[in-house]
Amino acid sequence: MIVRIWEARVAPKLVGDFCAVIQSEMLPQLAGLDGYLGGELLRSLPDSTHRVLVITRWRDEEALKAYAGPMWAKRPVWSDTEQTYLTHPPEVSHFSVISRP
Repeated sequence: MIVRIWEARVAPKLVGDFCAVIQSEMLPQLAGLDGYLGGELLRSLPDSTHRVLVITRWRDEEALKAYAGPMWAKRPVWSDTEQTYLTHPPEVSHFSVISRP
């Protein structure tokens, strides 16, 4: 399993709206993809840096390639709609699961 962390910095007044878009549009689209094992949406605390994380779990590298393309390890995926909320281009990182609770 590969855990993909997509991180974005969002304009302070738009964080709530951005999270609503991710919840209603992006996460449901992922649910139908082969190899997608689930995910969650995290928002930094209100007094923080207005960061949003989308943490997704994928069966393997092939599933990630099918979703994000051949540059999956370096290139984040985002839409033009999402771009209007961001103050900085998103970043992406990947992790192996070592243990689970």
